[in-house]
Amino acid sequence: MFGSLGFTELILILMIVLIIFGAGKLPQLGEGLGKAIKGFKKSVHEAEAIEAEAQAAAQQTAAPQVATAAPAQSAPLSQPAGATVQSAPRA
Repeated sequence: MFGSLGFTELILILMIVLIIFGAGKLPQLGEGLGKAIKGFKKSVHEAEAIEAEAQAAAQQTAAPQVATAAPAQSAPLSQPAGATVQSAPRA
């Protein structure tokens, strides 16, 4: 990005910035630029964390879940005398 800019070009840009904003405003500009970069980095890291959470949630829902099969019909514990219990056919 800055590969084509030489030392003299950077000095010229610095001189123009100094003339436009003045020496008193340069610390404020530097501070504002530093805060902007810090905020940008923070938001990038938060976005990566949110994306990682979303991917983890998607992987959990896509994973096959083991379902426990409930019996079709359970026999009563105590049966009257002479009663027969027929179980339903299982698929």
